[in-house]
Amino acid sequence: MTDTVNIRVGGMTCAACQAHVRRALEESPGVRNAAVNLMTGEATVAFDPKATQPDALLEAIRETGYEAQLPVAGQSAFEEQLAREREQTAEARELAVKAIVSLALGGIAMALSMSAMHSAGVRYLLLAITVLVMAWAGRRIYAGAWKAARHGSADMNTLVSLGTIAAFLYSLAATVAPGFFHVHDVYYESAVLILAFVISGRALEARAKRRTTSALRELIKLQPPVARVVRNGIETEIPVAQVVRGELIVVRPGEKIPVDGEVADGASYVEESMVTGEPAPVAKTAGDAVIGGTVNSTGSFRYRATSLGEASVLARIVHLMKQAQASRAPMERLADRISGIFVPVVVALATVTFAAWMLAGAGATKALVTAIAVLIIACPCAMGLAVPTAVMVASGRGAKMGLLIKGGEVLEKLRRVDTIVLDKTGTVTEGRPRVVDARIDNTALRLAAAAESRSEHPLARSVLKYAEGRVEVLPEVSQFQAIAGRGVEATVEGRRVLVGNAALLGENGVIANGGGISVAIDGRLAGSLEVADPIRPGVKEAVAEFRRLGLDCVLLTGDRRHAAEQIARDAGIERVVAEVLPDGKVAEIERLRQKGRVVAMAGDGINDAPALAQADVGFAMGSGTGVAIEAGDVTLLHSDLAGIARAIRLSRVTWNVMRQNLLWALGYNIIAIPAAALGLLTPVIASAAMAASSVSVVFNSLRLRSAK
Repeated sequence: MTDTVNIRVGGMTCAACQAHVRRALEESPGVRNAAVNLMTGEATVAFDPKATQPDALLEAIRETGYEAQLPVAGQSAFEEQLAREREQTAEARELAVKAIVSLALGGIAMALSMSAMHSAGVRYLLLAITVLVMAWAGRRIYAGAWKAARHGSADMNTLVSLGTIAAFLYSLAATVAPGFFHVHDVYYESAVLILAFVISGRALEARAKRRTTSALRELIKLQPPVARVVRNGIETEIPVAQVVRGELIVVRPGEKIPVDGEVADGASYVEESMVTGEPAPVAKTAGDAVIGGTVNSTGSFRYRATSLGEASVLARIVHLMKQAQASRAPMERLADRISGIFVPVVVALATVTFAAWMLAGAGATKALVTAIAVLIIACPCAMGLAVPTAVMVASGRGAKMGLLIKGGEVLEKLRRVDTIVLDKTGTVTEGRPRVVDARIDNTALRLAAAAESRSEHPLARSVLKYAEGRVEVLPEVSQFQAIAGRGVEATVEGRRVLVGNAALLGENGVIANGGGISVAIDGRLAGSLEVADPIRPGVKEAVAEFRRLGLDCVLLTGDRRHAAEQIARDAGIERVVAEVLPDGKVAEIERLRQKGRVVAMAGDGINDAPALAQADVGFAMGSGTGVAIEAGDVTLLHSDLAGIARAIRLSRVTWNVMRQNLLWALGYNIIAIPAAALGLLTPVIASAAMAASSVSVVFNSLRLRSAK
């Protein structure tokens, strides 16, 4: 027997933190599997209840230095998500304030450092600024470094702490006892600016994290808070949580359907694109299933509740999305992998340098200054800036190109994408059915449009829209009748008009050729109209561009196979997976990933949200639902599929810049550290070289501003 528990984890700041927590859980007795999600701050643990309990799992996390707590008993999924989002909003706001203040103080410190050599007062002012930034803005960074040190590891917090503390201690010595240490230069501005840039990057990450998790809240909000039930023959509004299986529920036009169920009486059209991907509302009559969270377009009906709570379709979509987010493999940050080796080596070299100069008889001052020079030359300014500056510039460039990219992890994943999966409705197509071909004269069109003007069917609107500008005034209609699933029959200007599918005309002795909407007047075929959801402009060119980038393209939809294959042919897409619900979309994405493909998914509907989360990279159309936009890693503001190609090109260029930055930072240290240890570089020269290294990284990243 296996139980599963979700644990909220606080204090994680990087991939190394995530790995510490996961390892601690996996090493706990009775744990079968543990997945830790840095973005949502959650750990999902499968465990044997006979061997361990949730309290023991909480303690295992806390022993690694991180906060842990179970969900509040009795708290609904919506309340839980709302509380988490409030915490994330507060964290993002706090980091943003710290980033802005630190950057401003860093600029002031840089300006003051010009005259610090000649003024003791300026030095003490710089000291006060640096202590403020380190104690207030950098507190979490130093705490993170301490946690890593306690567990025998190192991460970016360690690198940043090492560099800023080395610069601070050297500057402090030059401020309070320059004669004793024979040092006169200060490097306070270096410590302040390192912290400012790192905190700015974390502020952007916090914002992305908040947007990602708010997608779950948007999903939960789809379910209305109350349901109108029939009890003892009286309609009563009650909270959805109190609805009982089998209870009779009343739904009126324009209302959301509260829970899953089966129509008992009445008829209507229901907008179900959130689940099926079908662009047009679906006719519902007695015996048909309806889904909680979908919208009743026209008509009233009563239905009996069936699946409730966790068994409902909407709850399953929420679960799929959570599962997809938790199953994402953590990004292996190159800088963290380097730091795991680099930091201990630098500390050891500084210690060896001090000891060697002491043994050589150079004296404590010379030995200390040389050891500090090693630490300053090894200060990870460039390494700490290598990724954040590239991400910040690339994100800004992406925004100008109509791309909202959620952080550096997405940028790295994008470069490896080799398969593009596209939703059909609203992504490849416009999402609005319209007449694309008509074989009918204006006289017959006038009578057909008049008949359709009394219909509530969505396709009738397409006919009326087409008739605008071709027919001036619609005549009066009498004896109107809507035939569910067939079409309409009416008398217009004394003539019997049928508008519908081939089945309707056939039942009335009229032979209609092919599909689409056929029109018969007085028992004779008078014309036909073909209604379709046309592809978006530029889709065919975008698909061709995917091929030039070496990407495979798949059309994935809940719509009918025939319609999907026609759209695929028009767009130039070779592979089609049709007639799948949200769980089928997720399964197809996972099947591709198991084959070793790196998958990007593009969609615009609520039904696409779990698949967007399951894909390595999710693209959300800017014109789509808020849920899809929040679930996606990249939002295409212009709803232009060519933006996918632009995003992938940008990511490839950005990855090259990141790699160049890291190689430069590492190469600089490999050459400069031995020179400092041999006494060839003074702290002043070491600091200048360190600054030059940082500036080179920043200027290299700025090249991304002109990326195409």
